[in-house]
Amino acid sequence: METPLIVIAGRPNVGKSSLFNRLVGRRQALVADQPGLTRDRQEATAVLGGRLVRIADTAGLEEAPPESLSGRMRAGAASSLEQADLIVFVVDARAGILPPDAHFGAWLRRLGRPVLLVANKTEGRAGYNNALDAYSLGLGEPLSVSAEHGEGLSHLMSTIAEMLPPAPEGAEEEPTEEGEKPLRLVILGRPNAGKSTLVNRLLGEDRMLTGPEPGITRDAITLPLRDTTGREFQLVDTAGLRRRARVQDEVEKLSTGATINAMRFAEVVVLVVDAVDGLHDQDLQIARLVEREGRAMVVALNKWDAVEDRDATRKAVSDRLERSLAQLKGIPVVTLSAMTGANVQKLLPAVRAVHDTWNKRITTSALNRWFEDAVSRHPPPAVQGRRLKLRYVTQANARPPTFVVFGTRAEATPEDYRRYLVNELREVFALPGTPIRLDFRGTVNPFNEKE
Repeated sequence: METPLIVIAGRPNVGKSSLFNRLVGRRQALVADQPGLTRDRQEATAVLGGRLVRIADTAGLEEAPPESLSGRMRAGAASSLEQADLIVFVVDARAGILPPDAHFGAWLRRLGRPVLLVANKTEGRAGYNNALDAYSLGLGEPLSVSAEHGEGLSHLMSTIAEMLPPAPEGAEEEPTEEGEKPLRLVILGRPNAGKSTLVNRLLGEDRMLTGPEPGITRDAITLPLRDTTGREFQLVDTAGLRRRARVQDEVEKLSTGATINAMRFAEVVVLVVDAVDGLHDQDLQIARLVEREGRAMVVALNKWDAVEDRDATRKAVSDRLERSLAQLKGIPVVTLSAMTGANVQKLLPAVRAVHDTWNKRITTSALNRWFEDAVSRHPPPAVQGRRLKLRYVTQANARPPTFVVFGTRAEATPEDYRRYLVNELREVFALPGTPIRLDFRGTVNPFNEKE
């Protein structure tokens, strides 16, 4: 059964994102006292009145030339409204009914979709009285709420449930299938590297707002994707990450926080790099952050169609990755053009491959055969005049592969010997491009303990 779609609409800064967060029960959309914060459609599922629904937050409706950023935002919101089973049209009761409210209210009446008029920011007697002005829009009785303070939300939820199209008789919600969960894939990169264009190309539709302006994407937007093999993904487009010293604007701080949070819940990260500009220090900083969080990663060299000397560019990128990201040795690099679609089909197979590596488990017997050979070829060094005795190794976890070495004074193992073992692990057990965690734990000799 098709899940009903509820779309929240209104002019900028009327509280649509605050209302969206209240309805879905979590802070998913960015909220700040700044008009035009939401640019791309943010969507989530929720249960209202016992019905499973999809709720979409949209960019503010405002008049602007079609080619402008505001015009493209309005076009994206209009596309969502045409698909809605119910439109929740939000006005600001404190500001009163403004000409844009009247303009878009008339447009919604012509659209022919069910509309629920909501007067937000109705805290106190004055707010409630101002809400009555919304009758002039001709969209029926306004429902008074305060999304910021949570007032009137239960009445709103029940009203939404009553206005939804009835479920087919005897229909039940589709059961959740047991099995493979969607792979959570997060797209990261600097501003204007082409992340949203790549997401649109993978989806096969213009779902994300794109353009020449850097920093268009602000929210972390989660989208479902199924590839040609039937594998399901949760694809997350994010705001571009700049150096921390350059992030001064409060909205950009919120966007950066949402991006970092999305990365921490990722399984695989695609780091999108502008191949024309080459690999910058900020790209490497992002990659190191991904490695510290233990996520698998693929580098996508975007705008490859615009690169003049491809051999030199590929070598420069490979050399810099080798020097600067030794802890992710063998990281896969895919050259592509999100704009033209060239080689984009190679990206998801690379993502699936690094995900398999990230999930890899190795038997204890195979590990210890390798460990015995590695230690015999290159014995551990002496520390403070006493040689370390490393006895055995086991895999403690996957996602990322995590191993523990046990032995007498193992915790004193020098960093260069630890790197030697990690490199050997990566090469022998085919673990390219994935973070490897190697812990050392000393064992206690009870005969040496003092009373």
